[in-house]
Amino acid sequence: MKKIILSALMLIGLAFTAQSQEIAKNALGLRLGDNNGFGGEISYQRGLSKNNRLEFDLGWRNSDDIDAIKGVALYQWVWNIDGGFNWYAGVGGGLAAWDDNHYYNNNDYDHNGVYVFAAGDIGIEYGFDNVPILLSLDARPEIGSGYYNDDNFGFDVGLGVKFKF
Repeated sequence: MKKIILSALMLIGLAFTAQSQEIAKNALGLRLGDNNGFGGEISYQRGLSKNNRLEFDLGWRNSDDIDAIKGVALYQWVWNIDGGFNWYAGVGGGLAAWDDNHYYNNNDYDHNGVYVFAAGDIGIEYGFDNVPILLSLDARPEIGSGYYNDDNFGFDVGLGVKFKF
């Protein structure tokens, strides 16, 4: 039993230290999510080491009823799967402001606010070798002080396209 536990610990340690490709020092692009996550975001990644980085996103939503803006900062750990494929996980938080203006029962309903939130992030990405493009797909759960729909939990799935430099 001790050999199995020791072997498992060694494999886990190897998985967390094995890296065959370094992450990009900088990447700038778009992260397109669903509308609960505010839709589109401008995304910037800054590599800190060969397997850690920061990600900053600025999102907006502009619809008939709800206008909002959101800033997110995440610290991410990146692990190589194979070649240009990586998976990553991260934690962070952000700040958002929103304005909800719609008609209900012939009355104008206007509600606005600001909220703070904590966020997690998990995803997979592929960085091309011959072109400086990074494609990603991630999930970002958020819990905060109250969204525009009076819910304290948000979940966003996003597709990212970034230029590496």
